[in-house]
Amino acid sequence: MSITRTLLTSFALLPLLTACQVYTGKPEGPPPATRLQGQLQAQGGQLFFTPCQEQRRFVVVDGNTGVTREAGQLLADGQASLFADLAGQLGGSQGNGSDGRFELSQLYRIQGEGHGCDDLNFKRLTLRAAGNEPFWQVEVGNKGLVLNRPGHEPLALPYLEEQLPEGRLSFSSEANGRRLDLWVAPQRCVDGMSGAVNHLSAELRLDGQVLRGCAHFGGARN
Repeated sequence: MSITRTLLTSFALLPLLTACQVYTGKPEGPPPATRLQGQLQAQGGQLFFTPCQEQRRFVVVDGNTGVTREAGQLLADGQASLFADLAGQLGGSQGNGSDGRFELSQLYRIQGEGHGCDDLNFKRLTLRAAGNEPFWQVEVGNKGLVLNRPGHEPLALPYLEEQLPEGRLSFSSEANGRRLDLWVAPQRCVDGMSGAVNHLSAELRLDGQVLRGCAHFGGARN
């Protein structure tokens, strides 16, 4: 009886032992990127980033986002500093007069003029798109879509958002006798007037008129 019981116990333990050998634990992925807005400055052949309302300064490590090239072109035009909206990983200090390093993985926006850190609406926005000749601006948030144009009152409309292939987005509205369609795509876009670089291109169709420009995600969306 004891031999039989021993064999039965051994067989019962086999699945548990096998499970222990196969299970290796949940793999850990890379930590999520941190999105920050702040000022970019060049010093000693390096770029340094200071987040809005902070004193800390991080040396920029460009992870193939193009920020070094884009910032270099804008700074060459005489700008002392630039506003930048970036995402990446924050690392420890490298003893180079900084508080650490900012290893970039995403460039949202770089500009030499505009509100920058003083943009009070940024955190509430899902998306902002704008173009020139003629100037137009669309701001999209949780409460609706607002179209701004010189000589016109701001036009607030409800909207429908649609996810499209290849990371594209569509925002459409048909209300108050107006038809509006805003299409954005993940493509480097440069504002021809200011030189600002955005991570999205935009096309606005308003009552049959086609207007083009650039766009970027607001603080309410990464």
